[in-house]
Amino acid sequence: MINKDIILSVTDLKKYFAKKEILKGLTFSVASNIIFGIIGPNGAGKTTTLRVLSGIIRHYEGKVNILDLTPQKAKELGYISYMPEDSFPYDRLTGRENLEFYANIYAKNKKEAEEFLEKGIKIANLGDRIDDKASEYSRGMKRRLMIARTLMVNPKIAILDEPTSALDVESAVNIRKLIRQMKEETTVILSSHNMLEVEFLCDEIILINDGKIISEGTPKEISEKYGVSNLEEAFIHATSGVNN
Repeated sequence: MINKDIILSVTDLKKYFAKKEILKGLTFSVASNIIFGIIGPNGAGKTTTLRVLSGIIRHYEGKVNILDLTPQKAKELGYISYMPEDSFPYDRLTGRENLEFYANIYAKNKKEAEEFLEKGIKIANLGDRIDDKASEYSRGMKRRLMIARTLMVNPKIAILDEPTSALDVESAVNIRKLIRQMKEETTVILSSHNMLEVEFLCDEIILINDGKIISEGTPKEISEKYGVSNLEEAFIHATSGVNN
C-alpha cells in the first residue's frame, strides 16, 4: 500500500442477487490522491463493487467506510461522484447547460454553483462548442463533458466506470491525460477492460474474478508476480485458471 492516508476501506464485502453470491468477501483499502483500479473479466463483480462504493447499492454484507462514513452518507454530503459506463449528457441541452444543471444539484449556494460550472467548463475543454447542444457532440466530447460533470463538484472520491469505452485513440488519450491531472485534487477509482490503460493510469489495482480478489498491488508488482512483462499478460495468467 502506498504510504498515504486511507480514504476508503472495505472489509468482507458480500452481495447477493436472487440468492446468488456476486461479491464473495472483498477486503481492500484505497489511499487518498491516487488512481485505484478495479479490474476483472465480464461478470467478475466490478460494476457491483463500484455501485456499492458509490452508494447506489444500499444493501450488502460487510463494511464499507469512506472517511468514517457509509457510502450513502458520503454520497449525501457530496464526497462521492460516480460516472457509470453508460452515462451520457442530455442531448437537448448545451454542454454548458448540462454542467449548470449538475452544478445546481450539488452546490450549497449560488456562488458554489458558479464555481462548479466554471471548473467544469475548464475541465471539459470544449472551447466554443460548450454552447452547442450535446446532440451535436462526438462520443469523445460527450465523455469529456461527463467526466467534467463528475470532477467539477470537488468530490473526495471520483468513481469512473470504463471512462474511455468505445472512444477513438485521440479522445481516449485526452481523457487519460485529464484523469491523471485530476488525481492531485481527488482520489480516482476506475474500472476498465483496457489493461494497457490501467497500467498507464493506476497506482494500485485489485484484480477480481468470480466475486473474489485474486491479485492486488501496483501494476508492476502484479506483472512480476506472474513473471510477465505487462499487466495484460498478467491478467490472462491470473484469470485463466478461475471460472468466470
